[in-house]
Amino acid sequence: MSLRLILSVEALEPRLSGIGRYSWELAQRLPLMDDVEKIRFYRNGEWIVDPASLLVDRAGGPRRHIVYRWLRKHSKWARNVRDASVMRSHLFHGPNYFLPPRGEGGVITVHDLSIFRYPETHPAARLRQFERYFRLSVERAAHIITDTETTRAEVASFLAIDPAMVTAVPLAASPDFHPRTDAAIAPTLARYDLMPQGYALCVSTVEPRKRIAELLFAWEKLPPSVRNRWPLMVTGGAGWLSDVVKERMIKGAREGWVRYLGFVPDADLPLLYAGAALFVYPSVYEGFGLPPVEAMASGVPVVVADASCLPEVTGGAAMLVAPEDIDAFASRLEQALVDDGWREQARTAGLRVASGYSWDRCARETMDVYRKLR
Repeated sequence: MSLRLILSVEALEPRLSGIGRYSWELAQRLPLMDDVEKIRFYRNGEWIVDPASLLVDRAGGPRRHIVYRWLRKHSKWARNVRDASVMRSHLFHGPNYFLPPRGEGGVITVHDLSIFRYPETHPAARLRQFERYFRLSVERAAHIITDTETTRAEVASFLAIDPAMVTAVPLAASPDFHPRTDAAIAPTLARYDLMPQGYALCVSTVEPRKRIAELLFAWEKLPPSVRNRWPLMVTGGAGWLSDVVKERMIKGAREGWVRYLGFVPDADLPLLYAGAALFVYPSVYEGFGLPPVEAMASGVPVVVADASCLPEVTGGAAMLVAPEDIDAFASRLEQALVDDGWREQARTAGLRVASGYSWDRCARETMDVYRKLR
């Protein structure tokens, strides 16, 4: 059975978000699938010829040659007629929560429900977008994809729909994340005044559900000899630095046991992972949680919160903690840094679990969903 597909690519931009990465990996692989007769790419009312053009950083945004020129020459009426005809003959996939009105009977990917569980972590414009369009997209969709079984169950319950309408298709880490020798990473780490195996790492936006404040309190409770040997590096979006987090960061930086690196260039990030002695991810709500998988793929022992989908995604390879229990959290962190037996076991298990995820698998299982609808 041949398939005609439309993939929405509004999440593609020069600096890819997690959803942007997911969209890009599908955009590269779906055209190569045996069952795909034709695939078109759609972005905010325009047909995109080359999705890769959206990744190029140009002043003023993407150049207009990436869209079909006839779109600008036709009237709005003629354009709508043609769009409707194309969409009726194709299966539409919105990998970023939404389906347009003419995408009826298509697929949406719902990565998580943080917009509803933690609305304070999202900008007002996004909240308005979800209020206006999310339920409409769910009503139009013939099927929903989630990133994990945990989220699959949550979405089916939240939307009060048949769980058979929802399929979990896991994401993956980029092949850029893999174990590396000290010699390979030392020059990059030196730019950050770091040594291989001389620090712990947390890659996360600083916002309440990520539990960065709790991580800082727990790190401060480590014995001085431990926290000073392995200072904590925090990198990612600032989100909002609450007064508690700001004060703890400043105090920890002054004492030498924490540093906030902000955004790290994409080219440096895999090397920063590979050089870490430990990766910590205390977030209590995720749809998938790519950073722990990236760390496991890099051969780094991982500690995650025993919450949301993280136990599922890490597959028994990570140490599970309750971030709100600061004393117990600190005790587990110390064990994760000094227990060589556990560390070796965690590295081996993490590499095995991470190897089970791949973008090829993601594309294949996404195609399986499409086939059920045609």
